[in-house]
Amino acid sequence: MKDINLFQLGYGLETGAQEEDTTRGLAPANQSVLPRDVFDEDRDDHFIRRDGSVFAGTHLIIEVVDGEGLDDEARIQQAFRDCVETCGATLLHIHTHKFSPQGVSGVAVLAESHISVHTWPEIGYGAFDVFMCGDAEPWKAVDVLGRAFSTADVRVKELKRGEGVVAEAGIAA
Repeated sequence: MKDINLFQLGYGLETGAQEEDTTRGLAPANQSVLPRDVFDEDRDDHFIRRDGSVFAGTHLIIEVVDGEGLDDEARIQQAFRDCVETCGATLLHIHTHKFSPQGVSGVAVLAESHISVHTWPEIGYGAFDVFMCGDAEPWKAVDVLGRAFSTADVRVKELKRGEGVVAEAGIAA
């Protein structure tokens, strides 16, 4: 990739930092940052601290079954936007791709992480991932997706990403 392409993507050629990182005062990757106590409630790292546990974020594996409109890119993009708004997240970018003869894959990149999808409209199935950290409320996406694709059959599995990693790294509360 040419340097100009990296510049257009927002990467600092000398530091490897994203423009948004440097404008918020974050150190580039090649500069050391002193670690802080991850249990500190004042940390601005978007980790979730709940019931004595610290984890990176909530990752929902959401299956839309018997859904309608799963071949419609515009409908999927609107569902992403509705999820972002309802969950209190921050949308950075949406990219979708329509396959031939059917199916859509896509991702909404969020400040809090992402929402992604792969669909099989011929059987009414959509496989969504909703991963959010910080104050966003990913569980609110479940009802949004059910409404967006006209189905009551929405199945969910939850993962607390990074759960136990902090304790395993030897950092005590």
